[in-house]
Amino acid sequence: MSHPPTPWALPPDVPWPRFLRMLRQADPPRGWLESAAELPDLKKRPLLLRWIAQHPKAPAHLRARLLGRLPWRGLAAVAADAAAHPQARQQATEKLQQLWVALTTGERRSLALHAPRPLWALVWRAPDGGVLAAFLLHPKLGLEALVALIQPPLRPAQLEALAASRWREAGPVAEQVLRALDRSLALPDSGLVLGHAAPWVKALDEESRLLAASRIVTPTLRRMVHPRRLTD
Repeated sequence: MSHPPTPWALPPDVPWPRFLRMLRQADPPRGWLESAAELPDLKKRPLLLRWIAQHPKAPAHLRARLLGRLPWRGLAAVAADAAAHPQARQQATEKLQQLWVALTTGERRSLALHAPRPLWALVWRAPDGGVLAAFLLHPKLGLEALVALIQPPLRPAQLEALAASRWREAGPVAEQVLRALDRSLALPDSGLVLGHAAPWVKALDEESRLLAASRIVTPTLRRMVHPRRLTD
């Protein structure tokens, strides 16, 4: 006579949907997570290992081993999950920083939209406009954080992505772009021209343009920004 499976049995003694729900429960018995991580079917689906790696009760050695096996999508999911163990989120973020240089452009675009905050500066320096455009749609990217990222040296890809983004009409972004552009125009191989300033000048009212012009040191850009240009 067969006996019913124990409450914390593993597949195939419990169906997979139930097992996946069990991975999200807060208090598994000692050793259960380690046993779950050794399931052959789970090893074939590394994205599912995420739920063990980020579990608050996972031993540190198990967490480190599993995070080392996760693909970048799994690492990004752990890094972005507020319910994950803080150490798991930190380690996942660090591994994403290491993997960034080896990702394809398409992978970078996918990651940019959901990148954890410690990766933002790295993403912002990407030379591909598609990566930057995706990043500028990041649901957690706020005005203050974006302004802090806009620093010299600015690159054409950054300016073009910004000009096509939802931030184009934001006054603080326009002011910061003009300030950073002013300090980037004369840099060797900057690739920048005065035309890059045009959409940001238009985004400012007369008072803001006066203030912005007072802070610009490049004569031609200062004349372009100054509101007197409208009535010359």
